Amino acid sequence: MPSVPVVLRRWMNLLNLSTPAGLLLARATGCSITPGPQKIILAEGYPLPLPRAAAFTVGNVVLYRSASAGRIHAPDSPLLCHETRHSSQYAFLGPLFLPAYFAASALSRLVAGDPASANPFERLAGLRDGGYRPDGRGATGRGGRA
Repeated sequence: MPSVPVVLRRWMNLLNLSTPAGLLLARATGCSITPGPQKIILAEGYPLPLPRAAAFTVGNVVLYRSASAGRIHAPDSPLLCHETRHSSQYAFLGPLFLPAYFAASALSRLVAGDPASANPFERLAGLRDGGYRPDGRGATGRGGRA
């Protein structure tokens, strides 16, 4: 998937309402919100058990559990790069992203035995950067899923 310029991604995700939805989810779950690099909004302290991921993205909002803060805030964080790529996917697909993502996850589970390794959204976001093993054997030791 082509890279989306930061300002364009920001506006597309505002206009398609995915960033407002991400902010609403962050506020509703009690996350602390801070600005991040590249107009990404960081929402720390996501408390719900689903999705089972170290971090996930809704629009330009990256929600993550406090246990993943070190990985998100690391210099040149591969996990944050991965989530930023998902933000670009939202910019292109808007409200269609979630149903398309869930369908791709289900298909990946059928084909590869896990929701990520054959999922084109995860592959385009970078499996290793997201903490997934590209060989289809689940998460790496870096904890792609929490």
